[in-house]
Amino acid sequence: MMDYQFLSWAILLGGLSAASLPLGSVLGLKWQPGNRVIGGMTAFGGGALIAALAVELVAPTTMHLVQAENAVAKNEASHHLIYMLIGAIIGGVIFIALDSIINSQGGFLRKTSATIEYFTNRKSARRKTILEHLAGSELIRHLPLKIVEEMVTKVNERRFKAGAVLFDEGADGDEVFFIESGTVSITRGAKVIALLTSGDVLGEIALVTGAPRTATAVAKDDVSALTFPKEDFDEWRSQSSEFDKAATILSASRLKELVDRDDIDIDAGQWVDEAMASLIEVAVVPTDVQLQEVSKEHGGAPVAIWLGILLDGIPESFVIGAALVVSISAAVSQSGADAITLGSIIPYTLIAGLFLANFPEAMSSSVGMKKQGWNNLRIFFMWFSLMIMTAIGAGVGYWLGGSVDHGVVVLIEGLAAGAMLTMIAAAMIPEAVHLGGSNVTGLSTLSGFLAAIAFKLLE
Repeated sequence: MMDYQFLSWAILLGGLSAASLPLGSVLGLKWQPGNRVIGGMTAFGGGALIAALAVELVAPTTMHLVQAENAVAKNEASHHLIYMLIGAIIGGVIFIALDSIINSQGGFLRKTSATIEYFTNRKSARRKTILEHLAGSELIRHLPLKIVEEMVTKVNERRFKAGAVLFDEGADGDEVFFIESGTVSITRGAKVIALLTSGDVLGEIALVTGAPRTATAVAKDDVSALTFPKEDFDEWRSQSSEFDKAATILSASRLKELVDRDDIDIDAGQWVDEAMASLIEVAVVPTDVQLQEVSKEHGGAPVAIWLGILLDGIPESFVIGAALVVSISAAVSQSGADAITLGSIIPYTLIAGLFLANFPEAMSSSVGMKKQGWNNLRIFFMWFSLMIMTAIGAGVGYWLGGSVDHGVVVLIEGLAAGAMLTMIAAAMIPEAVHLGGSNVTGLSTLSGFLAAIAFKLLE
């Protein structure tokens, strides 16, 4: 009977630590605080969770080694500490692997920092693709790297339906085309003289010289192209004598001859790498419309988000149950089972740390989910279901902790600690910095750490 009572206590504590999930969700949906507030609260929760891990998981195992009174006890304690270290490494690796899989299915939308990283990486990948296409032009590869940033921002992305005319023979040469996809038919009179596809450059000579087009270009199928107007090239020529020299050489139709002599040849791949390195990396904060579009692109995003948050919560729920086993065992050895009360065995620092960490996570994620177009009821029940799952996980953790050797319990605690610490460093702290800034993050993390430590006074 007592075992079932302890099991119910584990489930109760698991639910209590995760009760901040639906509470934080409600606050986020009703209040929608500013970024600095969310960032500060996230950092506070991260600091509290670090304290909980240090005090409730790592410290007891370490102290057993320090306080061991004989060689046998010292040997056992050493093995337990090694189990914890190994478990922490495995836990961190497993978390990163599973988190990556879930994020690839849209789970990144659950966290502001991961969402910003996704959009930033997507923009960076797109810029590299643009540069790879532009590198097909020997002229572009002579553009100074200091101007590359301006060039990438001024490029026009255009699409032409099959049969559309890009330009007519005899028209002014006021634009250059870099074909990304599709096929362009080049005709002179009634004769097809060339078919250009992805990677080909169209109208380069006319752009430099301003001479009329010598042929007509028609989209043979749907075509995607990057374009620049002549006025941009003229402006860049005025800014760089080197670029102007390359343009002059090209206009004189002597570029190929010089390339063959290696006078001005530049490897395209090397140029792309150097150009990417010269670009200023700017974090991309998505708009509400962009969030909704990406959520639709990832059809399984809601499930992935739920699984991602569950992944964040599984380690902590197991830790609660396992920690309760240790507390109960210590209390039974000192006072006997009949003298144990719930208040006497609660790991206050751990519960407080988890509660404080869960609250801002749910609040921040709920704000993001609402921007993605989710309705309030759906968001709330998702967090409520995760509270239930955490409570069940704590019960499983208690049952598992009471059924296996203590060394295995320590290994499981190490797995959980490694996963949780990795999650703090990979998600919570970066999110806090993104939203609140470094100063707010630093002070809030310290405050959360000290607040969780202070709960130790209740024991």
